[in-house]
Amino acid sequence: MRGKRATPLGTLIYKLDDVPPPGPATLAAVQHILAAIVGIVTPTLIIGGVLGLGSEVPYLIAMSLFVSGVATFIQCRRIGPVGSGLLSLQGTSFAFLGAILAAGFAVKGRGGTPEDILAMIFGLCLVGCLVEVVLSQFIGKLGRIITPTVTGVVITVIGLSLVKVGFTDFAGGATAGENLGDPVNLVLGFLVVAVILVLSFHSNPMIRISAVMLGLVAGFIVALVLGRVDVSSFGTGPLFALPMPLRYGLDFDLGLFLPIAFIYLITAIETTGDLTANSVIAGEPVKGDLYLSRIKGGVLADGVNSGIAALFNTFPNTTFSQNNGVIQMTGVASRHVGLYIAGILVVMGFLPIIGSVFLMIPKPVIGGATLVLFGTIAVAGIRILASEEIDRRKAYIMAVSFGLGLGVTLVPDATQQLPDFIRQVFATPITLAGLSAIILSLAIPEHAVDAPAAPSATGSAVAAE
Repeated sequence: MRGKRATPLGTLIYKLDDVPPPGPATLAAVQHILAAIVGIVTPTLIIGGVLGLGSEVPYLIAMSLFVSGVATFIQCRRIGPVGSGLLSLQGTSFAFLGAILAAGFAVKGRGGTPEDILAMIFGLCLVGCLVEVVLSQFIGKLGRIITPTVTGVVITVIGLSLVKVGFTDFAGGATAGENLGDPVNLVLGFLVVAVILVLSFHSNPMIRISAVMLGLVAGFIVALVLGRVDVSSFGTGPLFALPMPLRYGLDFDLGLFLPIAFIYLITAIETTGDLTANSVIAGEPVKGDLYLSRIKGGVLADGVNSGIAALFNTFPNTTFSQNNGVIQMTGVASRHVGLYIAGILVVMGFLPIIGSVFLMIPKPVIGGATLVLFGTIAVAGIRILASEEIDRRKAYIMAVSFGLGLGVTLVPDATQQLPDFIRQVFATPITLAGLSAIILSLAIPEHAVDAPAAPSATGSAVAAE
């Protein structure tokens, strides 16, 4: 039973199983890549810059593009039970940034080299992908534990905890030294934010979708005119490189693993939402066996693709929600377009020079874009929290979870005297906030909302009914 088909939000020119001619298919594929490329490469730029990975970054960016292409092929083509069979682009997930940076700093603090840092990160991500692979088979039951309140808290904390990273780049970058906060840096950052805001409200939908990328281009051009772009290293690396599995080896640490495992749990829920929205836009079923099969296959593909990413020296992959907007804008929902997207991304992955281009972008320009992106993540979490009525029970769950999660962000030394294993787990704001939300959701009974509110010190109650 296919279930009832959802009403598409716009007129579809090519439906899911239609095969567009090469011209329209290529045009649609390029539009998807323009909407997603900043999201694909920016996490690698941030991780490379913050952890000081230096000359490895162009190669890592190339691998992020290569794996994004392979992962998109698997997700759209559907190989056996793996993949949703929908036009769903895959790319590096911002959700893992906080946990990955925490693991990288831990290894760096022990005197680890860039190779040691990457070996640990990829080892953690490879084992962590098994979490999502297993969860894909029980995705229908996860909603009892990972409620909208839990998901909203975690996504909000992800966004807010990353703002420091974005704003540091906005002001000049972690290695700016005395130039941190230079007025020119701030002007460049504000320029990028202003361009993104203006273009986000443009009447042309393609311009709106590409606003972040165009903001980066505008900031880069201005920075080039001001002499703030270092072009000395451009073209010094190889023009062509083959993917090398396990180039940095693998390492593992249980204390550093738990925060990353928890993010895999959350992204499984996010992927379910993205694929449901994709089904709605494509006019496909959102109930029944076919829908459930696609969701399971899509989440399973997320896990498998993240494993491939770890093996090929890049970071976990997940579905990109912004590409649902491209489907709606173009009217092209054909999954065969995904094969074109995959092919273009794989070819780009053989060209490390593309990574060198992104590496030339000044930190304030990147910071302006990431500040908007990270803020948008936080807003997405707030929207999830606001999608349901916030009663007294949910208000206290949110209050405690936000207090603990943001507390360790603002006062990181608060956990320094705990045993290493416990500190590594609870010093990560995303894990602490998420676990707090889950435990409180299970511990505070639903009927608690009917109990009289306890007066606060000011004579009022903390309630949001």
